[in-house]
Amino acid sequence: MHSIAFQFGGVAIYWYGILAALAFVAGFWTASRRAERYGISAQTIIDLAPWLIGGAIVGARTWYVLYFWKEEFAGKPLWEVFMLRRSGLVFYGGLVGASLATIVYARLKKLSLWTLADSLSPSIALGHGFGRLGCLMTGCCYGRPTDLPWAIRFPADHWTGGVAVHPVQVYESILNFALYFALAWWYRKRRFEGQVFGIYLVAYSMLRAFVETFRGDYPKRYVAGMITPAQIFSVLTVLAGLVLLSRLARRTPLKT
Repeated sequence: MHSIAFQFGGVAIYWYGILAALAFVAGFWTASRRAERYGISAQTIIDLAPWLIGGAIVGARTWYVLYFWKEEFAGKPLWEVFMLRRSGLVFYGGLVGASLATIVYARLKKLSLWTLADSLSPSIALGHGFGRLGCLMTGCCYGRPTDLPWAIRFPADHWTGGVAVHPVQVYESILNFALYFALAWWYRKRRFEGQVFGIYLVAYSMLRAFVETFRGDYPKRYVAGMITPAQIFSVLTVLAGLVLLSRLARRTPLKT
C-alpha cells in the first residue's frame, strides 16, 4: 500500500486522486465515442461531465459521511466533511447522485434519457474498475483474513494489522473491467432504450453482492450478523433493474 504517489512542490499527490481522475477521463472518452452511434454528439457528453462529476462526488461523499458520521466526523470540525484526498466515498451514493444529475441534464437539453444512460453505462463500470485500484493503493475497502496464495498484506500499522487478507479491491476491479467489455458489446445489440443501463444495474449489483462476502472493513455493520448494508442495497437495485427492464421493453422502442 502506497497512498502517496509522489510529492510535487511539497504537496502530496495521492494515488486515490490520480486513479479517480483516470477513471473519469477513461469513462467520458469511451462514452463520448459510444454515444455518437445513436445521435448524441461527443460534445454533449463532454458538457455532461461537470454534472456527472459533481453529482457523483456529492452523492458519494454524502452517503459516506452519513454512514460513518459517528466513527469519523462526530465532534470534529465541519471542514473534515470536505476532505476527499484520502478516500471517503461510497459508490452507491455516487451512482444515485450521478443518476439524478443526468436526469436534470437530459431534461434541460431535451435529450433521450435512456439513450444517454445506455451510452454511459459501460463507462461507469470502466471508471469503477480504476477507482477500486485507488482503494487498493489507499488501503480502504480491504478484505477478510485468508490463507489463500493470492492474499495480500498491508503494512503492520494498517487496520488489518498486517494479516493476510483477500484482495477484494482487485476482485472488484477485474469484475468491473469484464463488465465494461460485456456492456460495450451488448450496446451494439440493444433492443430498446434503457436496456444497457438496466442490465448494468442488475449485473453490477450481483457482482457487488458477491464481492461483499470477502469484505472485512466493517465487521460490526452486518445486519442480522450475516448481510452487509451494501448487499441489501444490491438486492434492491437488482429488483429495480429488473422492473426497469420489464417496463422499458414494453414502452420505449429503440430509436435508430
